[in-house]
Formats: sequence, structure tokens, C-alpha cells
Amino acid sequence: MVIVVVAVFFLGMGVFGLVAPAALVRPFRMIADSAEARSEVRAVYGGFGVAVGGLLLMALADGGRMGAGVVVTVAVSLLGMAFGRLVGRTVERPAAFYPVWCYFWVEVAAAGALLAGVR
Repeated sequence: MVIVVVAVFFLGMGVFGLVAPAALVRPFRMIADSAEARSEVRAVYGGFGVAVGGLLLMALADGGRMGAGVVVTVAVSLLGMAFGRLVGRTVERPAAFYPVWCYFWVEVAAAGALLAGVR
């Protein structure tokens, strides 16, 4: 169940990034005001999110051959994202809990939940 929830989160973020890249990054006070910037958001948030979500769902359907490796890889990626937010915190302070700290805790919780299910 945890894998499905994390997969849906990535798929949702990915589709949103592909369809509305400027809206996706707006809470971070980023402005995707050029074709190049929107293309980058579509690639990093959109394409990557869809790929990771799809890979998690494929791992579930795989019968266990690649499942643990995929789950650990996604969990470590989430922890890497959370670590990047911690590094950002040491350099400068976000103005509010949302979006930076909100996503930090989502990333940590999702990584922990994924790793807890690995056997």
C-alpha cells in the first residue's frame, strides 16, 4: 500500500509538472517564464516524477525480482532530496513551513515508510 501511495504522489507531481510547470514551482517562488525554464520543470519534475511513479508500480507487478532494489533506490532519492533541503537550511532560512519544510517531512516520511517495507 505504501508503494502505491508514493507512486501516486510521484505520478501526480509528474503529470502536474508536465501540464502546468509554472504553477508547480510557484509555491517555491520560482518563475518559469520562458520555454527553457518550463522545459526544465517538465523534465525534472514532470518526466522524472512520471518515470519514478511508473517504476514503483512496475516493481509491484514484477513479482519481487526488482521490487526491493527499486524501492530502496526511490527511498534513497527521497532522502537525498530531504538532505538537499537541510543543506539549503544551513545556507539560508526558508520564510515559512510551506513549501520547503512541508516537502522535507513528506520526503522523510515516504522514504522511511518505503524502507520499512523492504525485506
